[in-house]
Amino acid sequence: MIRVESLSVSFGRVQAVREVPFHVASGEAFGLVGESGSGKSTVLGAIAGLIQDWSGTITVAGQPQGRRRDKAFHKRLQMVFQDPYGALHPRHVVDRIVGEPAAIHGLDGIGARVEKALGEVGLGPAFRYRYPHQLSGGQRQRVAIARALILEPEILLLDEPTSALDVSVQAEVLNLLARLRAERGLTYILVSHDLAVIAHMCDRLAVMRDGRVVEEMGVEELRAGAPREAYTRRLLAAFDGPAPPASTARRPDAAALAEPLTPREIEVLRLVAAGLRNQQIADQLSGLSAPRKRVRRPEQLRRALDESEPLPLDDLLRDRFAVVLL
Repeated sequence: MIRVESLSVSFGRVQAVREVPFHVASGEAFGLVGESGSGKSTVLGAIAGLIQDWSGTITVAGQPQGRRRDKAFHKRLQMVFQDPYGALHPRHVVDRIVGEPAAIHGLDGIGARVEKALGEVGLGPAFRYRYPHQLSGGQRQRVAIARALILEPEILLLDEPTSALDVSVQAEVLNLLARLRAERGLTYILVSHDLAVIAHMCDRLAVMRDGRVVEEMGVEELRAGAPREAYTRRLLAAFDGPAPPASTARRPDAAALAEPLTPREIEVLRLVAAGLRNQQIADQLSGLSAPRKRVRRPEQLRRALDESEPLPLDDLLRDRFAVVLL
């Protein structure tokens, strides 16, 4: 679906990307990971046509791309940016923001398309005439995703789509993106600093440093902590390891469950409950936030946390918090 060969990007005397090669198959999720300034977002900008001063070869759906892209290209490929507030026009309501790409492409039935796109990202009709400042960070990012989906693209470029969000909201947005990919057969290129996000979302990844790709690997190698390059091993060590696969997720014993809840654990559980809008858990946590107050884990809370239907916590959330959630 996407093939990049010898991609280089310069800004004046600064060479931001140097001879980057990778390919992404149709329906695959490919990750670009690396420290700040490694060139990850610049690669996405060149693929999307937002950066025109580049050299090399970019091929999308078998078609070589030049400096300028036509409407057909943008209908096939859309991008979701890091800052949802900065990506949305502050003086436009959600209806106009989401419907604008359809209007530019001359599509009919824009109102119905907007309602459908918002529904797919979990926002009802009540959100259509709100302004971005009236939405939470997670809701704004859902609007940005809906805007990208309204043209029914085959490819989404995701530039750190959750880094500006609270941890509990990050999991919601990532699960939404995973569901959309499964339902629509979308192809993703995901940029992130967070190796747990890459392990959760991607099939393969490339590690970048100083504008170059230093290693490509499968997500299984990432989870196993078995990179070939020394830089990737240092990156993993700095991160303190990737999220383990679901089959090896830690489950505490009965003694651990009997330990008192610390104030930090209470706050983490409250954030998770609020982010997943689970009133059952929120009710269990009410009254537990007094400073330095230590309480025993209620049996009902333990049972609710063990049931996947009321509270579908995934391994990303379990491992992100240094606290026993089960």
